[in-house]
Amino acid sequence: MRKLFLSVMLLMFSAPAISVVTLKVATATPDGTQWMKDMRASAKEIYERTEGRVTFKYYAGGIKGSDFKVLSQIRIGQLQGGVFTPASLAAQYSDLNLYGMPLVFDSEKEATYVRTKMDAVLQEGLENAGFVNFGFATSGFAYIMSGQPVQTLADLRGKRVWVPEGDLMSYKSMEALSLNPVTLPLTDVLTGLQTGLIDIVTIPTIVGLVLQWHTKVKYVTRIPLIYTFGYMAIDKKAFDKISRNDQLVVREVMTKTYANFDKINLVDNEDAFKALIKSGIEEVQLNKSEFFKVRELLLKSNLKLGSEGGFSLGLYKEMLNHISDYRSDKVAASE
Repeated sequence: MRKLFLSVMLLMFSAPAISVVTLKVATATPDGTQWMKDMRASAKEIYERTEGRVTFKYYAGGIKGSDFKVLSQIRIGQLQGGVFTPASLAAQYSDLNLYGMPLVFDSEKEATYVRTKMDAVLQEGLENAGFVNFGFATSGFAYIMSGQPVQTLADLRGKRVWVPEGDLMSYKSMEALSLNPVTLPLTDVLTGLQTGLIDIVTIPTIVGLVLQWHTKVKYVTRIPLIYTFGYMAIDKKAFDKISRNDQLVVREVMTKTYANFDKINLVDNEDAFKALIKSGIEEVQLNKSEFFKVRELLLKSNLKLGSEGGFSLGLYKEMLNHISDYRSDKVAASE
């Protein structure tokens, strides 16, 4: 009996510890949206497939505060991750700015082509900076949404435009257009529009609709101003506490989820644009000569920021080469 008891105790203490991890993740996405329903469905699948060893707990609707507050809570272990825009982690990995440089892309197809060449590079860079990522999900292009029509460069001058916290790229770009950038967390933008603190927002129509910003504007100028995307970032130290096999499950499920978001968000953005017009918001156009004036100013601003260390000039040139390839007959003929 004594030998049996000792054998059982030896097995108990020599057995590997079961890794049970809860990942608390903050997002500005409101609860009840299809996005959150899909996120919770993915969390359920992960929980079941890991037999309860990995749990995702979401804090939706921005209840954990701005992205910078979320990052501070990640640093002290109160949260393990968040759903972010590129600017949110640009201080940790500046090359996240590359896709979002104003007027770099002409179309969503062009951006998609470039992403097939460069997504993996940016994901690896983000992980090397300490954050595990499961892919990027575009929300399409951000358009100019305003209380007064914007049809020329002169219409922009002196206007107060919202810029996300920490988004140096957008701040410098708006200054290059003689706008007055106003830095606010995402959670304060609606109030800023209501009080007149800001005159203009540049945002994908689906985001403007979900966050109700469209109720405080009257016009939308549909130009491919900024290619936008979001992503989940999990603190790598927290992720590394998950067993290797369970990590594979998490990566598989969340990568599939974000690939689906990437696909359906473009459709949702187009539907949202139609909904905005139906609600009474008026579409206005920037004429071609004005468009090229704006693009010239912004591309100069982009290059200046890169030369000052805002992103890798090597990767920027690589991206421009991919864009050039796409615009050439060589790629167009293969579509």
